[in-house]
Amino acid sequence: MDKRKVITAYRRGMISIQECAQILGVDSSQIMGLMNDPQMAELPRVVQKQPMHG
Repeated sequence: MDKRKVITAYRRGMISIQECAQILGVDSSQIMGLMNDPQMAELPRVVQKQPMHG
């Protein structure tokens, strides 16, 4: 599973910090380092503007 998705699920409150660490296979103390890693942030989504028809 993509680490960014797991961290995003934690940040959205879908899983606990312990579950997050278990899924990623790291110690609970190591998970805080991953949380602060900018590379682990979810990639921004590009939203395409849709023309309005009316």
